[in-house]
Amino acid sequence: MKLYELTIHEAHELLKKGEVTSSELVSAVVERVEGVEPRVKSYITLTCEQALERARQADELIARLRKSGEEIPPLLGIPIAIKDIICTEGIRTTCASRILENFIPPYDATVIIRLKKAGMVMIGKTNLDEFAMGSSTENSAFFPTRNPWDLERVPGGSSGGSAAAVAAGECIGSLGTDTGGSVRQPAALCGVVGLKPTYGRVSRYGLVAFASSLDQIGPITKDVTDAALLLNIIAGYDPHDSTSVNVPVPDYTKALVPDVKGIKLGVPKEYFIEGMEEGVEKAVREAIAKLEEMGAEVIEISLPHTEYALPAYYLIAPAEASANLARYDGVKYGLFLPGPDLWESYRLTRGNGFGPEVKRRIMLGTYALSAGYYDAYYLKAQKVRTLIKQDFDRAFEQVDVIVAPTSPTVAFRLGEKVDDPLKMYLSDVFTIPVNLAGICGISIPCGFSGGLPVGLQIMGPAFGEEIVLRVAYAYEQATEWHKKRPEL
Repeated sequence: MKLYELTIHEAHELLKKGEVTSSELVSAVVERVEGVEPRVKSYITLTCEQALERARQADELIARLRKSGEEIPPLLGIPIAIKDIICTEGIRTTCASRILENFIPPYDATVIIRLKKAGMVMIGKTNLDEFAMGSSTENSAFFPTRNPWDLERVPGGSSGGSAAAVAAGECIGSLGTDTGGSVRQPAALCGVVGLKPTYGRVSRYGLVAFASSLDQIGPITKDVTDAALLLNIIAGYDPHDSTSVNVPVPDYTKALVPDVKGIKLGVPKEYFIEGMEEGVEKAVREAIAKLEEMGAEVIEISLPHTEYALPAYYLIAPAEASANLARYDGVKYGLFLPGPDLWESYRLTRGNGFGPEVKRRIMLGTYALSAGYYDAYYLKAQKVRTLIKQDFDRAFEQVDVIVAPTSPTVAFRLGEKVDDPLKMYLSDVFTIPVNLAGICGISIPCGFSGGLPVGLQIMGPAFGEEIVLRVAYAYEQATEWHKKRPEL
């Protein structure tokens, strides 16, 4: 096995035993990036020189810890990629937008502080749909990222760069963000694991806001164990984030037992719809049958308001985006294009700085919040959101987790949906309800359709990450899908 193909926990074991150094591990990943990045295009900014220096420091620390008999932290010396919407001190954070093309944050996001403390080595900042608005990473202002399984197809979005980097071996693990499915959907399309934690479980301080009541940072990894390891580090209360919830953080790796006997799985009939690809449905149904064979109890359930999730989301998210993106006026930071007066400067800066999808959502959101329309649209969408949350609350009274497809299709071709926003929005039809309800969900590989990966989504109640990880881990251990890697 090549070093860049290792998981976080496998690499950690080798580092602990002294069978490999962090410098060797990081060098192998850097070499892999040099070899495949021109074709995959996962990264906006690479920090390879800094990474090699951090690896050298990690090796010194590992040697000292080994000598003193102290424990070596699980992330020490491990190369990780970060979605370029999470602030990194001294390293540009563009949000894949021209308006922030040269923005260098003066501080680190809380998740970055925690990862640095744990000893991670950052390889670079990954590509995304501009301001995380999209499902294919084609809305990046710089270039589209390609799916390592088929370079003519999308990696999903908006965390497409993070998912493609993990699948292509251009990092050992990564962080993405999930506002309507942006960790789980690209993980499914790239054949890796993507975990969206409960809203409030992971600090959003230093995450550039898209929709503040929906955004959540989560890990994208090669297997479930790695997702649990990363969540251990990034989860927890943060006084800098007013939406962070002060509840204890368990050791998620303890939840990883390969046993689902007696666990009740809810299968929502609303998630098996017309227009879903046959191969996707087949793979997901087979995965559910496998879990049943392993001792889980399968119960058909109903989430009756599912069909309203998409329209509600596309009112709430753009409304919050329109408020959050008002700060990009060229005055304090980011792009500034001077005009004859202040209003003209705003018009030039925002008109040239934002891409078409971002403009579309700002206009949608501003309209939904405008006088005379607020009650009819935004307020009504929030009421629908409550009904969706209540659907899940009722379901979790009778089942432990809910299982469904992550995406209705496998990765589609580049350019296939670019001119049809509605078709593109439908890519997130199965992931959006989780964000509206604020609960947790994970996508894991469960098969292939037409040679492309299919994702199984496992949803759990608020702060139910342990049960979600347990079911995901048990399924993963009983199958081989997570071991398949694209040939580049």
